[in-house]
Amino acid sequence: MTRRHDPDRRQRIIDAAIRVVGRSGIAGLSHRTVAAEADVPLGSTTYHFASLDELLVAALRQANEGLAAEIRGSDALAGPEGDLAGQLARLIGRWLGRDRTGVELEYELYLAALRNPALRPVAAEWTDGVSEILARRTDPATARALVALLDGICLQVLLTDSAYDEDYARAMLGRLIP
Repeated sequence: MTRRHDPDRRQRIIDAAIRVVGRSGIAGLSHRTVAAEADVPLGSTTYHFASLDELLVAALRQANEGLAAEIRGSDALAGPEGDLAGQLARLIGRWLGRDRTGVELEYELYLAALRNPALRPVAAEWTDGVSEILARRTDPATARALVALLDGICLQVLLTDSAYDEDYARAMLGRLIP
C-alpha cells in the first residue's frame, strides 16, 4: 500500500478543529466533522489525535497564541519604561478589535477547561506564560492580578457585546500597577 507523504496533515487537522469549533461550538466537534473540514480520511484524525481531548488540547494551545503573541511581540512591553497600563490597554483593544469570531473562539476553548480537566494545564500555560511576560515589568503577584483583570475585561466585552473602553481598562490596570 502506498502512503502519501503529507507533513502538514496534523496542522490542517488542528486548523480544521478550530474552524469547526468557531462555527458550531465545542459540541459540534467530532473526529468526523474535523476530518470532513480538513478534507482528510477519518482515520487520519484518529491517527494524529486518539481522543477528542487530545485534539482540543492542540486546538486550545494554538488558539491561546493570539493574545500571548500580541503581548510577546509588543515592543512597548519589552523595555522597563513607559505607561504599562496604557500599553496593555492599547494591546487589548487591538486584540479585541481583530476578528471577533477568532477572539470568541479563543475564549470558548479557554473556558472549556472549566468542564474538561484535560484542558486545564493548557489554560494554565497561557496564564503562566502571560504572567511571566508581565512580571518583567512588575512583580509576579501583580502580573497574575493583571492577567486576571485582563481576562475579566475581555470576558465582559465579549459576553455583554459592549464596546471596549480603553480609558476604563487603562484606569483599572493602573490601579494594580505599583
